[in-house]
Amino acid sequence: MIRVENLTFRHYRGAKPVVNNVSFSVKKGHLAVLLGPNGSGKTSLFKCIAGLWTPEHGRVLFDGRDVVNISFRERASLLAVVPQEHTPPFPYSVFEAVLMGRAPHVALFAGPSVADECAAKAALEAVGIGHLTDRCYTRISGGERQLVLIARALAQEAPLLLLDEPTSHLDFRNQHMVLETVRRVAKAKNLTVLMTLHDPNLASCFAHQIFMIKEGVIVTNGTPESTLTEEHLGDLYDIGVGVSKVQNRRFIYPSTND
Repeated sequence: MIRVENLTFRHYRGAKPVVNNVSFSVKKGHLAVLLGPNGSGKTSLFKCIAGLWTPEHGRVLFDGRDVVNISFRERASLLAVVPQEHTPPFPYSVFEAVLMGRAPHVALFAGPSVADECAAKAALEAVGIGHLTDRCYTRISGGERQLVLIARALAQEAPLLLLDEPTSHLDFRNQHMVLETVRRVAKAKNLTVLMTLHDPNLASCFAHQIFMIKEGVIVTNGTPESTLTEEHLGDLYDIGVGVSKVQNRRFIYPSTND
């Protein structure tokens, strides 16, 4: 579904690359995670994949098509982006915020159709927040706002979801609620998902594929079982890491020699 080939990005000529010759692919229907420490290049790579930034070298392919050759409107029908944070300029209702996801399907100078409104309502129900339809988007909780953004992305009806730190600033319950919703909806609709995360425990619970990135380079990739080892995690975060199994789930924690 998505392939990144030899991608390099730097913020200005002569600067050190923040993404350095990165290549990987994500299979259709899989949930993949870019995992790495702060400053590792996750968000820069993510923005290049979304077509928001232009790489110096390399390319990003969606179903074999180079993203730079796809118009913004058509790109919006292929991929939907869920940002870390979103502050709307006006106090839209939750329904209005989700309806904005239908923009790629609305003709110029036209308004949303009944079909567009039905798609927005279906997206709200799909993530379990239909009861928030008439609430003000700026007056709901952080976890609920993330679900609204996911519903807006689903309303686009794009086969690829890109989520940049979807659990940022969320508490323990909301982190799992949001990611469980993403997994459930992606499975039901056969969507491909690529997200950035900081927490290896969350990646262990939800990912099919993990790409570990450090200093702009993919250092390890594979399944959670093959990547989330004490050695790989220790090298990634430059600390001692312990990995234990509890009821067939990995529990990852900092370790010391004390």
